[in-house]
Amino acid sequence: MVLHPKPKVRVAGQEVTFCCKASGTPVPKKYYWYHNGTLMDRKVHKYGSRLVLRALVPEQAGTYHCKASTEAGAIRSAPAQLTVLAQGQQSCKLEPEPSLIELPAECRQDAEGSRYYDVGHCPPAPCAGSPADGKRCGAGARRCCGVRRMEAREIRCGGFVLPVKVVAKCGCGPCAQPRILVQGRVTAADTGEPLRFGQIFLGRKKIGFTGYQGSFTIEVPPDTQRLVARFVDRQQHFVDAIKVLPFNSRGGAVYQEVKMMRKKEPVELDAGRTNAIPLGEVRDQEPVGELVIPAGAFLRPSGEVFSGTVKASVTFLDPRDTATAGAASSDLSFANAEGEIVPLRTYGMFAVDFQDRESGEALQTGPVEVRMDAGQIRMPEHLRKMKLWSLNPETGLWEEEGVFRLAKERRGKREERTFLIGNMEIRERRLFNLDVPEDRRCFVKVRAYSNEKFNPYEQLEGVVISLINLEPQPGFPANPRAWGRFDSVVTGPNGACLPAFCDGQRPDAYSAYLTATLGGEELEAVASSPKLNPNAVGVSQPYLNKLGYRRLDHDDPSFKKTAFQVNVAKPDPNNIDETNGPVYPYRSLKECEEAPVSANHFRFYRVEVDKYEYNVVPFKESDLTSWTGDYLAWWPNPQEFRACFIKVQIEGPQEYMVRSRNVGGSHPRTRGQLYGLRDTRSVRDALLENSSGACVEFKCSGMLYDQNLVDRTLVSIIPQGSCRRTAINSLLREYLGRHPPVAENNNTAAFTMLAPVDPLGHNYGIYTVTDQNPRLAKEIAIGRCFDGTSDGFSREMKSDTGTAVTFTCQERPVGRESFFQRLLTAPAEA
Repeated sequence: MVLHPKPKVRVAGQEVTFCCKASGTPVPKKYYWYHNGTLMDRKVHKYGSRLVLRALVPEQAGTYHCKASTEAGAIRSAPAQLTVLAQGQQSCKLEPEPSLIELPAECRQDAEGSRYYDVGHCPPAPCAGSPADGKRCGAGARRCCGVRRMEAREIRCGGFVLPVKVVAKCGCGPCAQPRILVQGRVTAADTGEPLRFGQIFLGRKKIGFTGYQGSFTIEVPPDTQRLVARFVDRQQHFVDAIKVLPFNSRGGAVYQEVKMMRKKEPVELDAGRTNAIPLGEVRDQEPVGELVIPAGAFLRPSGEVFSGTVKASVTFLDPRDTATAGAASSDLSFANAEGEIVPLRTYGMFAVDFQDRESGEALQTGPVEVRMDAGQIRMPEHLRKMKLWSLNPETGLWEEEGVFRLAKERRGKREERTFLIGNMEIRERRLFNLDVPEDRRCFVKVRAYSNEKFNPYEQLEGVVISLINLEPQPGFPANPRAWGRFDSVVTGPNGACLPAFCDGQRPDAYSAYLTATLGGEELEAVASSPKLNPNAVGVSQPYLNKLGYRRLDHDDPSFKKTAFQVNVAKPDPNNIDETNGPVYPYRSLKECEEAPVSANHFRFYRVEVDKYEYNVVPFKESDLTSWTGDYLAWWPNPQEFRACFIKVQIEGPQEYMVRSRNVGGSHPRTRGQLYGLRDTRSVRDALLENSSGACVEFKCSGMLYDQNLVDRTLVSIIPQGSCRRTAINSLLREYLGRHPPVAENNNTAAFTMLAPVDPLGHNYGIYTVTDQNPRLAKEIAIGRCFDGTSDGFSREMKSDTGTAVTFTCQERPVGRESFFQRLLTAPAEA
């Protein structure tokens, strides 16, 4: 499907046009349109690839999709939502929705001492199109709900006034068009070796190469519904990786770790003899099957029979080894007869590479056999449904190659074994699969939060949630025999719904293993021991018992805390405790996606110990559409995020909170005005006694959002204790002295500078990283600041020459103000 219908908003009485287009061989010419899943009458609507609806009425609202069909098969488009507004109804409410931010620790907004303040939010919903847009296939000049006016407020804090800007009015305007990116690294699944300068393809088009460390960036083409990327090792040490990469349609970059299978070392075969190659080499277990190549089956590309020596490499990805799931290609989906993309459950994938030993010429084969040991298949119905598949590298969909037949063979005098035998020809370098279509499907609801408080307004968008479907060993539900499928989804404003296999009869027939990452950082799952807390997990107790929630460290504290495992028990519609999530029947995807935050769901959260960020102009890093153009915006450009950090060393007996205060320093519109605050607790030095360090973010200098004039941010670094500045890196001092105006440092309890415009090296103690993803930019910058690593995910403070400023601190004595503060807050009986 190369053109999908787009969502539209119209007023009753207007006209709307939906369009779709499919490609294939033969060329698709028959199109069918569906409204809310029901086929529309072609005679009434006179449609082809274009559907026109005139004089709209509210009953015509809902989802529309098309299906293209030929004698070779069919394919469906993604659904498009049509919203029909009544005359005079507004698609964008003027009154903003509530959105709470956390104030600094010393600020309270009311008598109850609340630290949360409502700054308002305009949901980026689409606005109604104009009558002129009715005959267009596309969305025309799209308009969306957004901020139309902001107001400045002031909050009284301990010793200062905190400015904050709030949304006062919403309205329709041009939709934000942020760039949509997928970034990541490509590495070997076994050793972590990077794929250096590997080729990247989207469809047949080569779009670039991976870097020296295997890094890549893909800009998602407009209107993409399913991003299929192929990574090719030019040295042919690795099997091509074909990945369906999740992305955030609201903009920004999603980070992905792509794993590649190393090619099996080739063996030499005599083309004139029958050869059998085992499939699967899990220790202490029999192979899943074997590939049997008859004598004379090897062919040259011209069709001539090859009679020499063959170098044969057959690489098998064995799902009995759970660690291989990350290296699985595609998302294990195929298009059924109705064109719907539905999942498969794998019993193994294999890639073949046959070459003439003398010339290195690639070889093909005539009919060969794939034999599967029926004893490896624990679900009897799978014996009837097993098929052979090959992966289309352009669509990322699996295509049927053949079916299996049951046969019994005697191997030895006493042993009789049952095999599934399938036939195929190998005409091109594809990945092959031993799979069954699986119709026992559900969706699992997962949300990600910025901290362990699990506040609904602190959910994270852009988090990659991954789910590996597991099949338990009979009698050992905690010890999976195999994985069957691997899925990833990106969280939106209402979490994510992940497809999974499930069973309505046996709760433990299928289980799932879930992880979450944000910009490469692993989020933590809710603990399951020593006591399981349903309120923390997010699932009510009765259903939770059936789901068997267990975090990885449940039995062994040495395991990571970043994943959990559950039984995917299909909800019982007659049990009220199971009808409110977190598992939803496959036909209830809409209910899962639109479920309120109060409904049952599983949770991940970021571990941010003693860290706080405040922006005068509110902005959610996980939702780029929340960016508002303002001179005081922390991030001046929503297409590019530059993170700046300064390294601070503290000599003292304990860890201290270190604050950066960031105000306008040289721009006439912002001079003296606050951009924001950043608080970070120092981390004890691994090598020096009585020493700790902090990597503190500050607002970078540079162009403001109007891109007309540079502002050199006035940055103050202030440890929150009885501290005095004792040293400034000589290189930093020299650099700042050569770039006037120079900020005065009269206050010995702080360090102040006009932040440099250009990036500095680590010897200055200042670290800057630019990226399209704010979280990823910060992670990499923090990593470099802490220990000089480039990936940014280590958190061990190490001594080096990169410290920018040093403070010597002592325990703060109880002064007069602190004494009276303690008196005022002391309990009555004191």
